[in-house]
Amino acid sequence: MIDHSKYIKVYTGSLVLVTHLKTLLSEIGISALVKNDFQSGLMAGFSTGTPDVVEIYILDEDLDKAKPVIDDFLKSVND
Repeated sequence: MIDHSKYIKVYTGSLVLVTHLKTLLSEIGISALVKNDFQSGLMAGFSTGTPDVVEIYILDEDLDKAKPVIDDFLKSVND
């Protein structure tokens, strides 16, 4: 069972961008969880959320290591 209290949300955006960030984090050894309410709702037979609101979470203990990658990612998305 996952202890969600140890995870923090680091980004919310489209599935494409969240997947890219997850790959970047994985390259430095950080596992991430992706929460996609829209896709989960579709699989359950009903719709909830929106397709462009996907969240990515990491363990709070990984934040210091992940911060430079997240900052670079956010800069590239906002440029």
